[in-house]
Amino acid sequence: MIDTLSDLLRGVRLRGGRFFQLEGHDPWIAQVPASRELIPALLPGVEHMMKFQAILKGSCWAFIAGDKPIRLNEGDAILFPRGNAHVISSRPGPLVAGMDEGISFAPRPGQLPFPLGVSEPGVSTVKLDGGGDDHAIVVFGFLGCDTRAFNPLVGSLPRVLRMPDLAGDCRSWITHFLDAIVEESSRREPGGDAMRERMSDMLFVEILRRFLSTDGAGQRWMAGTQDAAVGRALAMIHEHPGRPWTLAGLSQAAALSRSSFHERFVQLIGQSPMQYLTHWRMQLATGWLQDTDAKVMEVALEVGYENETAFARAFRRVIGESPGAWRRARRMRAPGHTDGVVAMASG
Repeated sequence: MIDTLSDLLRGVRLRGGRFFQLEGHDPWIAQVPASRELIPALLPGVEHMMKFQAILKGSCWAFIAGDKPIRLNEGDAILFPRGNAHVISSRPGPLVAGMDEGISFAPRPGQLPFPLGVSEPGVSTVKLDGGGDDHAIVVFGFLGCDTRAFNPLVGSLPRVLRMPDLAGDCRSWITHFLDAIVEESSRREPGGDAMRERMSDMLFVEILRRFLSTDGAGQRWMAGTQDAAVGRALAMIHEHPGRPWTLAGLSQAAALSRSSFHERFVQLIGQSPMQYLTHWRMQLATGWLQDTDAKVMEVALEVGYENETAFARAFRRVIGESPGAWRRARRMRAPGHTDGVVAMASG
């Protein structure tokens, strides 16, 4: 039977990554703007960018304006799936006071301003020295991805996803892996973008698997994929998305009454079975439209629609524009990423 989680993770489709390492002596701060402000400098051409930090040594604090600071200890990682502006700092209090009012921090020793600008090749570590004894090493990652139409897994993630002790029992491999990512991001070698994409994929999958096994909402979602009834229905939708599924047909396959199946599916997955089916078909359709030259009618048949009109109507309802317009917009968008190193600056 199909691995539903793997199918969903493949649908995320990361489009590159940039990484660097920060070494800070208290007090220090890194203020990171929203992804839309950083994309042109870091990963031009991507639709969305998630931001990631992992603590290799020491501890620090992270927060989004208006939220309580989150303490991060050695081995912890934090992901911002929606690309929110945030602060990473050696202290939770006075050093970051004023962010709610939009005050910009002047670049001085112990502070890292963004966006990053252009740095010299080979630089992979930024050192911020506030003069104190407390020492922290943090890996910063920027993961580009397609926004796509729909992904029930990523769409359910919170604004901030904290993973306590990401390394855990795997401390040796994850630490070395993060070191390798930082080193790869500092090179100017052929194939660098492809290498970082694949390394980013591995890191992202590990983060999500940990989240799904430890977070309450994530555990409910995983329980849905493993539930005898709901899991069977999900697997069938993913394995045969083009079949003419109905609520009655899915509930029969799940060996439940329609009402019981509907209620259980919504409770575990967060939306109705038919909503899930429609949105997952649109997710697949955007992949066909973007990555192949298949005609719109051919795509419609692949994802379960008997005619182009019905498919276009559903596509517009979910995506907001016609299949043809969506495809043309993606084809016109510059796909490339700049090669080389991310720009880094310190006071």
